[in-house]
Amino acid sequence: MYQPHAAVIGQRLWSQLCVLAPVRVRPARSVLLRQGDPGTHVILLASGSALVTLTGTHGERTLLSVRGAGELFGELAVLDDQPRTASVIAAEDCRVHIISAPAFLAFVDRHGLLEPLLRHAIARVRESETVRLEMATAPVPVRLASALGRLLQAASVTGTEYLVRLTQAELSQMIGASRNAVGSALRPWRELGWLDTEAAGGLVVRDIASIQSHAYAQQ
Repeated sequence: MYQPHAAVIGQRLWSQLCVLAPVRVRPARSVLLRQGDPGTHVILLASGSALVTLTGTHGERTLLSVRGAGELFGELAVLDDQPRTASVIAAEDCRVHIISAPAFLAFVDRHGLLEPLLRHAIARVRESETVRLEMATAPVPVRLASALGRLLQAASVTGTEYLVRLTQAELSQMIGASRNAVGSALRPWRELGWLDTEAAGGLVVRDIASIQSHAYAQQ
């Protein structure tokens, strides 16, 4: 089972790593890391959730994963001194620590973290490949329900309702579907009261279990 970085390296070291940089707030939908940029720093996610996306040669964007608090982003580009292989976008308001590459590398060396971080990266790549296969082969309702489920699992808030701060156009791009197809998938869920749309373009999800059951039943 996939674990966040905080669990992999242990809470004590995670706390020490956080101390290396002050907390900063990044609003929902802001770009935390951009694909192709050099690995000048890593980002620790203290609260909130973020989308990891891959942009293709024609500008198409694919959702690779959704991550919550306790995650580290951008470490591979720092460890192998290569451009970033994916983008990271805030799915909600996030609190982050931005740590420079030299400070991060010194910390990794001092505490012998290279091997556990590389093993963790391999697990993350395997999970991303599974998501990409699903996004390429599953019907639109299944892709959408799965993406919404990942967003809710990584969310920093709890309760009966959750606001997804992504427009239908953004969601359609994330799952590789047309906006009309996403709208068609959302319609019965909205009519059944399992979710609602916000005037600003987001979604209020009330019953993800029913949404996912309905989506998989339609296959």
